[in-house]
Amino acid sequence: MTQDYDSELVEEARAARERAYAPYSRFQVGAALRTKSGKVIRGGNVENVSYSMTICAERSAVVAAIAAGERDWEEIAVVADTERPTTPCGACRQVMAEFNPSMRVVIANLERVQLVCTVADLLPHAFDVQTFES
Repeated sequence: MTQDYDSELVEEARAARERAYAPYSRFQVGAALRTKSGKVIRGGNVENVSYSMTICAERSAVVAAIAAGERDWEEIAVVADTERPTTPCGACRQVMAEFNPSMRVVIANLERVQLVCTVADLLPHAFDVQTFES
């Protein structure tokens, strides 16, 4: 687990967290995705009264990146106000693995970086097209 990360990207994720919409849980999460072209795309969690409609910060950033025509990513930072690392959920891990399993993932709270790893570290046996092709 490398300790190499972009501190400015962590700050972008902290700023994204401030714009999250979490009126029910009050658990705001921010993500900032850096593309290989150098763009930074932010995302925040967006809750819904029907919880199953809620979207995580990581997938929010992914969707925004795709909408912006960006599909090659280097690093994502995720920030939440927690004592322990708040890693991406399984759905977010799978979505990120679709595009770059070796992408760096930086997990931070409001005070410090807590964990630096890759998507593959978080989801070592991701579902992929080879899983169902014969």
